[in-house]
Amino acid sequence: MIKTPHKVDLPLPKREVSDPASLAAEIMEKLTYAIGKDAKVATPHDWLTATILVVRDRVIDTWMESTRTTYQNNGKRVYYLSLEFLIGRLLRDAMSNLGLMDDIRSALQSLSVEFDVIAGLEPDAALGNGGLGRLAACFMESMATVNIPAYGYGIRYVHGLFRQQMAEGWQVELPETWLAHGNPWEFERRESSYEVGFGGAVETVDGPDGEPHYVWKQAERVIATAYDTPAVGWRGERVNTLRLWSAQPIDPILLAAFNAGDHIGALRESNKAESLTRVLYPADATPAGQELRLRQEFFFCSASLQDIVRRHLQQGNSLAQLPEKVAIQLNDTHPAVSVVELMRLLIDVHGVAFEEAFEITSKTFSYTNHTLLPEALESWPVPLFERLLPRHMQLVYAINAKILLDARKKRGFTDHEIRQISLIEESGERRVRMGNLAFMGSHSVNGVSALHTELMKETVFADLHKLYPTRINNKTNGITPRRWLMQCNPGLTDLITEAIGPAFLDDTSKLTELDAFADDASFQEKFAAIKRANKQQLASLVSGRMGIRLDPSAMFDIQIKRIHEYKRQLLNIIETVALFDQIRSHPERDWVPRVKLFAGKAAPSYHNAKLIIKLANDVARVINNDPSVRGLLKVVFVPNYNVSLAEVMVPAADLSEQISTAGMEASGTGNMKFALNGALTIGTLDGANVEMRDHVGEDNIVIFGMTADQVGRVRAEGHNPQAAIEASPELQQALSAIASGVFSPDDRDRYTGLVDGLYHHDWFMVAADFDAYARAQRQVDAIWTDEAAWYSKTIRNTARMGWFSSDRTIRQYNEDIWRA
Repeated sequence: MIKTPHKVDLPLPKREVSDPASLAAEIMEKLTYAIGKDAKVATPHDWLTATILVVRDRVIDTWMESTRTTYQNNGKRVYYLSLEFLIGRLLRDAMSNLGLMDDIRSALQSLSVEFDVIAGLEPDAALGNGGLGRLAACFMESMATVNIPAYGYGIRYVHGLFRQQMAEGWQVELPETWLAHGNPWEFERRESSYEVGFGGAVETVDGPDGEPHYVWKQAERVIATAYDTPAVGWRGERVNTLRLWSAQPIDPILLAAFNAGDHIGALRESNKAESLTRVLYPADATPAGQELRLRQEFFFCSASLQDIVRRHLQQGNSLAQLPEKVAIQLNDTHPAVSVVELMRLLIDVHGVAFEEAFEITSKTFSYTNHTLLPEALESWPVPLFERLLPRHMQLVYAINAKILLDARKKRGFTDHEIRQISLIEESGERRVRMGNLAFMGSHSVNGVSALHTELMKETVFADLHKLYPTRINNKTNGITPRRWLMQCNPGLTDLITEAIGPAFLDDTSKLTELDAFADDASFQEKFAAIKRANKQQLASLVSGRMGIRLDPSAMFDIQIKRIHEYKRQLLNIIETVALFDQIRSHPERDWVPRVKLFAGKAAPSYHNAKLIIKLANDVARVINNDPSVRGLLKVVFVPNYNVSLAEVMVPAADLSEQISTAGMEASGTGNMKFALNGALTIGTLDGANVEMRDHVGEDNIVIFGMTADQVGRVRAEGHNPQAAIEASPELQQALSAIASGVFSPDDRDRYTGLVDGLYHHDWFMVAADFDAYARAQRQVDAIWTDEAAWYSKTIRNTARMGWFSSDRTIRQYNEDIWRA
């Protein structure tokens, strides 16, 4: 049971002094008394932990003050539910936001400890996969920065997604052991534990009011225990809470079985419970994998909602006030089961009538859609959903009946439209549509770029948009400039400060003042020097990890993101093969030296994505060992992409590859990070690229390829990729080389299927866009050869990216949706 706060005023401890000498003394104190190590034998990891504990003390002071203020005000709180939070390393982030960077460095230097060495030992928290999780992390930081009382809710994955290694060019997945040394940033809150149930049956009993009441008799239960991590805002004025759930068994061991000699069987229930929070996105190609995914999602949603309702009632609020005091944001479709779980809590636990419960629920939730891909909208087989969550299945049917009746009677929906909006997919295997559930159960549904929002209205949610024409709105994504400029690119931050002053640190719209320096030769020279230093840093990392030497004077052409066919790493690789052939065929031309860098993970069960990684590595092996292109072309796939790797690669990029099939990337945020750090973008008119073009100017971005409308038309009318390939000698020759085994002599048929897919289907328009992409790359070459023109464009990119701050995005969410 959670106790109410202590009523007596007690003296509050606080770390008042933060000069280097005091900090050095505190680090020594932590090393000695918290870690139990003599400085003479302390390992670098010991020094890291001691330093984190010193910084954490100062975070806690603000964290507790922020929490006290929130409770005293009893205002509206925001709850951000996300299956991913890709928070990266936290030490440098906290030090920067608290203004401790220089003093901590000096303190450690006085102790003969190099800050950069120990900071590099901090593991990336393995709590996410890609843009969805990184966006959630940026939003947590921005909510604290703009002073919104907010809580993030997710899962404390023990092993995250996976650690990526390469074995003969193939991706190999290994457990990500980020908790091997513990996590000094987190606090276990055993007092905040909740039971979460699964399976069983629903019994109907007569209630005191004569109405039937439903009792869910759960077949199994697990304990959700909270682990809290502080989320520090800029200048440390507010610290919010990221609460992650860990699953534990009701009984850690079946003692009777153990004493009977079944030592493994005695731990079966414990292992089953703990498996809920071991791995992010367990492969769902099997029924067991699907069940685990649904269990994971319900586990974290149920625990989070029990916690939210408990906190709301503890403050003396009524359940009818929930929408006035609570705003719950669903970050994509994964937490959609929250809609029916809140309904269950209101109806079955607190006795609220169905109609009132639905009104409370729909006014409390809002839903962010991040994709138009059918597989990412999620749907679950009805038998699985019914077996695992029988009471929730009843509520799905009840909500569906209510909405469909309204649609038919009040809006005159046709049978086809009714089928489209239904929560149950009836064609083929009956499935529960989680995207439709999130839409129906929310008062606001937003896209994450202007283009994506319009496509939501026209495609996946067209009929629901007709039913609720004011519900869909746009909130273009953003990135935190603290991590993605100030921390990852301190040299550029200092140069900007020197040029226009420090006001942009608090208001990124001030970056536009940098426009005046775009054609200044002296400023360009300094800008170029910083870029070269960042490229040298990346070259050192690649050399250290992979033994490959990179030339920082070459163009660093970078594509880093999860591997997916719609993101079109394959288009980049094929164009690289064509360029390789052109350089060898025409050595007399003045070729621009390029280093093509890739990084990203493929889902373990995504065959084609893993094959694309293998192809990138095979192409790299051949090109990098061909003396005819030495110094002109190099290809590198950097393994184990994560936030910390991105923090090195983003500032080093000359060219940013944002080349997804138009209409398929919801927004993207990597595009924003690269442009902010002075890279030129080559991209399609997809996602936020459209708005980036509008902000940076069409002369300062290289756009190619079909638009979303054109892609839709070509698909509808029938695309003939073979004709497109045969009309392009460069493409035909590159595909022939790949298909014939030039890059896979050990298995000449390895890429036959991949190439055949382009000839006969080409759903992602690789062949259709190839020639336009190749021409755009040669346009990039031409700009590169004019150094003044290149830096004029890239400086203007940095100057005009201030609008894409996540602070702006969060303010828009709050003004239009949350009103916290």
